[in-house]
Amino acid sequence: MAQYQILLYYIYTPIEEAELFAAEHLKFCNSLNLKGRIIVANEGLNGTVSGTPEACNTYMETLKSEPRFAAIDFKVDDSDIHAFQKMHVRYKQEIVHSGLRDPNIINPSKKTGKHIDGKTFLDMKKEYDVVVLDVRSNYEHGVGRFEGAMTLDIENFREFPEKIKELEGLKGKKIITYCTGGIKCEKASALLLEQGFDDVYQLHGGIIKYAKETGGEDFSGVCYVFDNRITVPINNINPKIVSTCYCCGKLSARMINCANPECNEHIPMCEECGWELKGACSSNCTSHPRIRVYDGTGYYVKPGLEYASKK
Repeated sequence: MAQYQILLYYIYTPIEEAELFAAEHLKFCNSLNLKGRIIVANEGLNGTVSGTPEACNTYMETLKSEPRFAAIDFKVDDSDIHAFQKMHVRYKQEIVHSGLRDPNIINPSKKTGKHIDGKTFLDMKKEYDVVVLDVRSNYEHGVGRFEGAMTLDIENFREFPEKIKELEGLKGKKIITYCTGGIKCEKASALLLEQGFDDVYQLHGGIIKYAKETGGEDFSGVCYVFDNRITVPINNINPKIVSTCYCCGKLSARMINCANPECNEHIPMCEECGWELKGACSSNCTSHPRIRVYDGTGYYVKPGLEYASKK
């Protein structure tokens, strides 16, 4: 058995007094010695945490014992190490930042795209009238994506609502949205329905669950994740690399965050260039006075998250 597990989950469900819940939930996570990042909002929960199998099991059982959280679909991965450095539980306006905060217009707990599993997705994507839509950011789909998928030029999911204008020609087709774990698709597909796209689906559980259900067939590259693994392999059937090193241009599925904390760019970079540039994306960033120490992984706590919720 692996020493640790990593849990990825979300749920759209009303949470009263969400700020108070966030404070109490942090205490609960700390009591289990979990590490990770959890976002709490009035609309629900979004989290990735790591801990021992026993702690993770207690965490999952406790949440599922509450009726409002009973429908959480946990994605569980084994790990040899804690996937995070600290434990953060933060209250925010949304559990995934989209700018779509009016529950009378977009409310995934009431209306969203039809959920399909990995095997159904694999069959449907081969149909002539189906468009597979990646709703993730550039740096995510740049390092891995489904073959034939439509990608969007966005740096953050909050740009998605504006991008829908570019999709008008797809009305009348079946659209299947996908993302890392499914959370972005809940709002993306809900917004597509609200904007008049009437045949909308979403890959339930995202790329991570798809890999477990199908072996990752037809997913090229690797999947960007928001913990210290940075990327994870998905396809063990017909894998291939799609990204190239930001510096030298050779094929590389390896991803880092720039060691310059004021840059923190997400980029693919081969191991040789990573060490040569000390984990930075350029010579300018290499000479930055606050450059972070590069340990070969390229993972750092993001700017603004250096505070510790647990000592």
